[in-house]
This record gives sequence, structure tokens and C-alpha cells, in this order.
Amino acid sequence: MSVHYIYKQNGVKMMRPVLTREEYLKLRNGGFQKENVARIRQGDGALKASLVQMNYSCLPNDDGTLKGSKRMSTTVGMDIDFKAPAELSAEEQQAWLSERMEKVPEMVLAKKDVLGLQMLERSATKGYHLVFRRRPELSQEENLKWASELLGVKFDAQAKDITRVFFTTTEAELIYLDDAIFETTEAVLTNTKKILTNTNLTNLTNGCAQEKDSCNSCNSCSEKESCSNKKEPTCSFPSDYNGIPFADIIAKYWELFNDGKEPVEGDRNALTFELAVTLRSICGFSLEKMTAVIPNYWGDNGEEWRKTLENALKEPRKGMPYRLKQVLQALKSQQAVKACGGTLTTPPAMPKKLPPLIRLLTKNVPWFYKPAVANAVFPGLGAHLHGVKFRYWDNVEHEATFMNVLIGRQSIGKGTIKKPIEYIMEDIKQRDQPNRQREAEWKQKNPGAKQKKDPRPTDICIQMLIDNLTDAVFNQRIVDANNNGQRFIYTIVDEIEGLKKVTSKGTVDEVGLLIRKAFDNSDAGQERVGADSVSGIAPLRWNFNASTTPPNAKKFFFKMVNDGTVGRLDISTIIKADDDDDTAPIQGIYDHTFAQELKPYIDRLEAANGLIECSQSKKLSLEMKQENKDAAKLYESEAYRVFSYRANVIAWLKGMVLYVAHGYKWSKEIADFVRWTQQYNLWCKMLYFGQQLEKELREEVEIQRQSGPQNLLELLPDEFTKDQYRQMRQQQGKSGSGDGTLRSWQSRGHIVYDEVSDRYCKTEEYKKKFGGNV
Repeated sequence: MSVHYIYKQNGVKMMRPVLTREEYLKLRNGGFQKENVARIRQGDGALKASLVQMNYSCLPNDDGTLKGSKRMSTTVGMDIDFKAPAELSAEEQQAWLSERMEKVPEMVLAKKDVLGLQMLERSATKGYHLVFRRRPELSQEENLKWASELLGVKFDAQAKDITRVFFTTTEAELIYLDDAIFETTEAVLTNTKKILTNTNLTNLTNGCAQEKDSCNSCNSCSEKESCSNKKEPTCSFPSDYNGIPFADIIAKYWELFNDGKEPVEGDRNALTFELAVTLRSICGFSLEKMTAVIPNYWGDNGEEWRKTLENALKEPRKGMPYRLKQVLQALKSQQAVKACGGTLTTPPAMPKKLPPLIRLLTKNVPWFYKPAVANAVFPGLGAHLHGVKFRYWDNVEHEATFMNVLIGRQSIGKGTIKKPIEYIMEDIKQRDQPNRQREAEWKQKNPGAKQKKDPRPTDICIQMLIDNLTDAVFNQRIVDANNNGQRFIYTIVDEIEGLKKVTSKGTVDEVGLLIRKAFDNSDAGQERVGADSVSGIAPLRWNFNASTTPPNAKKFFFKMVNDGTVGRLDISTIIKADDDDDTAPIQGIYDHTFAQELKPYIDRLEAANGLIECSQSKKLSLEMKQENKDAAKLYESEAYRVFSYRANVIAWLKGMVLYVAHGYKWSKEIADFVRWTQQYNLWCKMLYFGQQLEKELREEVEIQRQSGPQNLLELLPDEFTKDQYRQMRQQQGKSGSGDGTLRSWQSRGHIVYDEVSDRYCKTEEYKKKFGGNV
């Protein structure tokens, strides 16, 4: 095998073969490849790591990993880079590079037959990548030297290891591609088959083109001399199922049903048997296909592995197992992440050219923190707007409400958002101090025991709140902010749990209710009869910043994914490259100069008033609405569709805040930022909450409970064993085994039996019709 796609599994680089030209070109053109290549050539080198990676020189290790591989493939990947002499001027260097770059394709193609050329592409920077047929008698470095002397160019001396990966460009950069690069000849297939029985290389093809009187398998093809004079066998099995690579299906299977762990000695017989029973229905119940798809977890013992697969095939056939349906649905949910741009591990790339305000606020943090900071600053910026409304394309008026939640693993540097926010909120903090003092003085003069209290000053307005309040204080702040210019109150907490302390109730449900009210600026407050009680109702204008870890985020918002709460949030994350160390980030200096540069933007926000509209922003929002609709259809993701509605509103509001902050001027930089921040928000939501929302939306039903006999099936969980069923019957006073009822439920399509887990499962059709357990 000569082409391997590099992907990451649990942070480790894995390899899977690319078997066809169609798949190869699809990988080159997927995601943000085109945009990223263009931006890399404009100088944004940090995006290089987001390009698709390929390897052409080696085969994977026993566990399917790339690192440390010693197995050479039949081809060699070569990197040709040009570096202009340093003594030349910039213009002279460009001319020098252009002259040499221009000659390479013609020179290589002229010697393609001698070279055994398989692929030639323009790299993302200053050079080319080429792949040629390996001279088996030469080492990797000797092959590179041979090709270098043949072509008269220098190869990259830092790229001589067989595990070298190539950052792949788009189809437009592909100068030459020979389909032979995807072919597996008889000799190579023999070696590859041997490797398959020792590795976790799940996508290798195991079939041969059969002719009359020829053998039936690759093993016999490679062993019988009579086959040697026949036409080379060709691969006959696809590497995926409905566009989903088998490697991804198997990885997701272990994630769902074995905590992400592959079988090891002691459990590999049972686990591989269950995997084989699960996958056989999409392998055509073919042993040859299954040996090509299912990894050998025994190492050198291929006989035991093959015997396990044969035993799985002997089990009675009962259609597609429920476990397989769960795996495919989970993978389908993951695919929706791609609708947001980026990949499963990399969010959409931030625009290179940012609006001046965002560029200023992010300039002092390393590049991998910039997306988080760029979004985290909006709750503070929005808090400076008062008495300002924006009209959305549906004519609904919104205010600058932003509730940002930063999700990232422990000690990753979530605190980097604090300094920019601190400078944004400095003027409000200073304005709050005398008001806090006046309130304290009033309380001192009017203790609780005083019969006739002085009226509380009506012009007290405190916008920045701590995270330990009573209902009375929180409601007083809401009313004060509304009565003093329709202002926002603001909270920042280091951990999302801190939001529970903004009211006396201290519950997650109360936080969810406040989030939903705040986004819509619905009325909030309380009415009390007592003369000393705080009474008042006003629109809730509450912006906040909160941080948490992925597990805590999922736990905190578990009941709020499908009620609109999570959709109203602006979610950010921090994702470093896997090889980055854990040292604390080095930030730039925040000083008086920074404050002075920020001041004009803050002043413009403070000065704004009334209804503000921007035709360019409205047009962009409508375009994104249609794009989101198309993406939801393309990826068949109901969760993406649901999340996209308010993500569009949040991104549009950010655009309007930037429009005001930049002196009521719209720009391409603002438009690009708005489009990116919507996709980034959606990517984060789909990453952390998408799968749960997809599941809940599938299970969401119209409650159609009618009077009459009780439905026994409703008393059982969505998945149940026969023992659970019999126990339920006994509790309901039913006699007999009830096997006839089970058969009736199966025949009516209410339940299916999963032979792998030995459980009965309610069908989606039943749950939609009768409202099964959720």
C-alpha cells in the first residue's frame, strides 16, 4: 500500500490506507483545505498543521500507529524545498524562487518513467512533494539520494525518515497522479496480507479479481505459482460503509462498548467475536471481507483470529444488530461537526485579518488562545451598551446579550481571558465603587430595626456582580440597572458552578431559567408585600463569562441541552496541539498604552443609543441562515439545525457591536469574523453537546397517552433483558412466561432483539408513536 491517511485517535497518530482516486481527491478537497492553503501562502504558517496529512513511505505498526514504524511501503515520498540566498533582497529572493519553482514540474515529468513517478504536487509553501517507486535494494535515504541525483534537485534532509508525513494541498495543486499508487500487486498484496494478520490495519482490502479456475482468496493467489502468469488481482472490497471508513466504525464501537480500549489477551476472543457478529451484516457475511476489515488482536496467531471470525459467521442471521445502529448513529452525529468547518479535533480556523478591536484584544495572547479570547470579550463589550436595540432580519429587536462559557481541560490556560476582560470592564468597575459606597452608607443609616427608613437612592446602579448573592440583591441590581439607562449587569466566574450562587436558590435549574430569560431580555424580579422587601420587575439584562472543563460542562448542562439553554450560550474552547507542553502561556503586556488604545472603542459603545440597524449585517445573517440550512440537510443533522438558529443571532449581535465600536463602519474583516464566530460557536456546541442533542431529538415524541389498558412495554426501559421483562410482569400481577407477548411486540415492530448484548430494544418507530422512556 502506497498511500496512507494520517488521523489522530486519543491523541496518537494512526494510519489508514487510501484505496481509490476518488477517496484521495475527496480528502484533498475536504473541509477548509482550499481556504487554509490560500491563507498559508499569505503567511499564516500556523494553519499548516490543520491540513490533511499523508504518508507514502511506510506501513503502520502492529497497533496501527505511525510513530516508530520500520515497515517500508513500495513507494517513497520526497520533499523538495527551495531556500533563497539570504544575501538577496526580498524582490530578488522572490525572483530566485519563482525561477526554480517554475522548472520543477517539467523536469520531473520528463523523467517520470525512469523515476517511477506516482504523484507530484505543489506544497503549501515553497516547494513540491513527489512520490516515486521504491528501489527495494536501497535504503530510504539512498532512494532519496538516487532521485535527487536523477532530477538534479536537493531533497529535504530533514525529511528522510519513512514516517515523514506530508501536509497535503488541494486537487488544484496536484500536478500528476498515477492510479498505480492505489494498486496492490500480487507481491505487495502477499506482504500486505502478512502485515494485516499482525496489525490493526483495518481498511486493507482482502479480495482478488477471480477468473475461471483461479483461486478464491488472496492467500491462495500468492501461494499458487499457477496464478503468477495471470492478470494481477485487483482489490474488490470498498474501504468504507456508506462513506464511513471501517476504521472509524471499529474505533467508535470500542469507544461505546469497551471504554475506548481495544481487545487484549484475556478478553480478545469474546470481544472480537462480538465485534464480528456486529459487523458481519455490513461485510456481506463474507469471511474474506471480514478478514480485511476486522483487525487481528492476536499478533502472530492468525489462525485463532480467523477461527473467531468463522464462529461469528455461524451465528444465526438476524439483520443489522442494534449495536451497529448505535455506532453508525454516533458517527453520523460526529459528521455534523464537519458542517461547522475544521475537523473533529480542530475548530474552524480564525480569520487572519481581524477587526481592529478584536486584533487589539487578542494581540497579547499566544495564537491557540486567540479564538477563546476573541469570543470571551463580548459579554464585557455588550455591558457597555445601554438603551440600545438591534433589529434582526425577522424584525425582532435584540439587545447585546452575550453569555460566554469557555470549556477546556484543566490547567490549559483558561485564565488568559481575564486580563482583556479586566481592561474592558475597568470603567464600569470604577463607576460601581462610589455606588457601592453610597449603598453601604444608606444601609448603615437605615438598619433593619429602624421604623421609618429613608428612601433608598434611586440613582444607585451597580453593574458588576460577585458570585454570592441573594434573590433580593440580584433582583435589586436588575431593577436598578433598568431604571438607570437600561444597563446590563455582569458576572464573571472561574467555574460554571459559581453561577448557582447568583441567587438564593442555588440550583442548576434556576441558572438555566435565568439564561433563557436573559437571552430574550424577558421580565425578571419579584413582588413582595412587606414594606422592607425588595420588589420590582424589569427586563433581565445579564451578561456573564464562565469557565469549566468538558466533563463538568456536560454534567452542569445535562438537562438543558434540549430546552434552548445551551443554544443561547456562546461556547468557546481552547485546544492546543498534542505535542505542546503544559507550561504556562507567556502573555504580552497590558498597560496604560493598551488601555488608551482600547478607550475609543469603549467610548463609542457607551455613547450609542436607540435602535441601530446595518443592512450589510442583515444581509450576511440571511446568507448564513441559508448556509446553515443547507449544511444541516447535507450532514442530516437535526442538532446542527437547532443550534444554528441562535448561533446565527449571537454572531450577528457580535457584528453589530463591532459595527458600533468601529464608528458605525462595516468592513470585510467584520463580516469574516462574524461568519467565523458563528461556525466556531457551532463547532464547540456540536463537539460537547451535539451527540446528546441528536439523541434527545430522535427520542422526542408527541405525548399521545390515551385512556385504556396500561401498556406494559412503557414500564420497561428502552433496553431490557428477558429477566427484567419477567420481573415487570410479576410486579403487575401477570402470570405465565409472557413469551407470546414478546413475539407479538417483535412482529409489530415495537422491539428488536440484539443478539450481541442479549437484550431487547425498543425501536425508534415505537418510541415516536407511543413515547418510550427518554
